[in-house]
Amino acid sequence: MDRRSFLKTSALGGSAAAATTLAAPAIAQGNRTLTMVTSWPRGFAVLDDAATYFQEMVGAMSDGQLTIDKKAPGELVGAFEVFDAVSSGQADLYHSADYYFIGQHPGYAYFTAVPFGATAQELTNWYYHGGGQDLHDELGTIFNLKSFQAGNSGSQSGGWFRKEIASADDFNGLKFRMPGLGGKVLGKLGASVQNIPGGELYQALSSGALDGLEWVGPFADERAGFQEVAKIYYTAGFHEPGSGLSAAVNLDVWGELSPAHQAIITNAAMATTHFQLSETLANNGAALQRLQAQGVKTMQFPDDVWDAFGAASKEVMDENMDDEIFARIRESFETSLAASSDWLLKSDGFYVEQRNRVLGG
Repeated sequence: MDRRSFLKTSALGGSAAAATTLAAPAIAQGNRTLTMVTSWPRGFAVLDDAATYFQEMVGAMSDGQLTIDKKAPGELVGAFEVFDAVSSGQADLYHSADYYFIGQHPGYAYFTAVPFGATAQELTNWYYHGGGQDLHDELGTIFNLKSFQAGNSGSQSGGWFRKEIASADDFNGLKFRMPGLGGKVLGKLGASVQNIPGGELYQALSSGALDGLEWVGPFADERAGFQEVAKIYYTAGFHEPGSGLSAAVNLDVWGELSPAHQAIITNAAMATTHFQLSETLANNGAALQRLQAQGVKTMQFPDDVWDAFGAASKEVMDENMDDEIFARIRESFETSLAASSDWLLKSDGFYVEQRNRVLGG
């Protein structure tokens, strides 16, 4: 697949030429400014926090020689248009969740989250020590991108609902927002699945355009205000047990950067992953208590609903196995996951179980 040649003749590729003066990095006296488009409205908890931290870390680590001009959705391109904007050269880099781009390639789901996939720790184990980053780079060569993990929100909630879910049948006809392969799983259960940008979710839920949605977790969800328009909150979900975010640089721009500036972007992305995960986990508990004080009912899906999630997830994952790159990504991911989980269950998992038993937690 010669994605780069295709983009030059596509409508987007054509628009990139017109945007050259806007997209071209500003270079003066050895300094350089990169235009970064994001999928997050300004001020969004967790997600825009991560993009802002990444922006600030790059500037601080380079002593101001490499700076990032961060654009929110609508300031240059839409929330879901960032991938093609950077791939074509209309912008220099993006910050987003790569499972938004499974239409470009289904393998991108693994760099955010897949159903019944990795926790945050397991995802970073695979990415940095199990071949994940190499596979991210391989996908990137198709689309003219150099990609990085640049954030992780930890385990995401099962979502906000107007009514309780008593069985898997309750998803039939439900208008629900869930992106990535998780959304395809709910589609198997009969849900009318929609992928709506974060900045539009509150209005969609309050107007009835959605019957429910999943976003991130208590800290981010509270700031988005979903508790004002829905009161049923499932705290555990099958779809995103450890959701990674990504930063991706146009590959031509990446090649123009000095080794020092490349190292700064690489390490700023790693720092962002650590920062965002700890920020989220440090704030979720208190945010959940505040949500409950506002009348939100926290629940867990019944076991038979989890079983239905599992069966539908296997169908969705197997449907993509005719794609050779997807198959290799899946094999690499699952091999790493098995190795990580075996030790974590015998160490951290057993410890937490004993701690709760001894201390009465």
